[in-house]
Amino acid sequence: MNPIMQTAADHLQQEHQQDEAVALTLLRDELLRLGVRAELRDNDSALMVNRPRVGLPVWVFVSYGGAYYSWQSAERRHPINDVTGAAKVLADYAGR
Repeated sequence: MNPIMQTAADHLQQEHQQDEAVALTLLRDELLRLGVRAELRDNDSALMVNRPRVGLPVWVFVSYGGAYYSWQSAERRHPINDVTGAAKVLADYAGR
């Protein structure tokens, strides 16, 4: 790949990562409003949702080309354009 194409590809990848980070930040903020503790991890590429009782945290990612929040090895997912709904589903799943 020539340097111009590589630069363009790098720029697109960076934009994609920024979009995912913004989506996870919005979800984190909505979870915090619901009283669920969550924090961005791994260079803002994942959201760790803590369970209020005993148990491992729930790791949330942006997947399927940026269309969904997903967790539980992508077996559970919710559309990214419904942040409030995703937060409610995750809060219930985490055992709020």
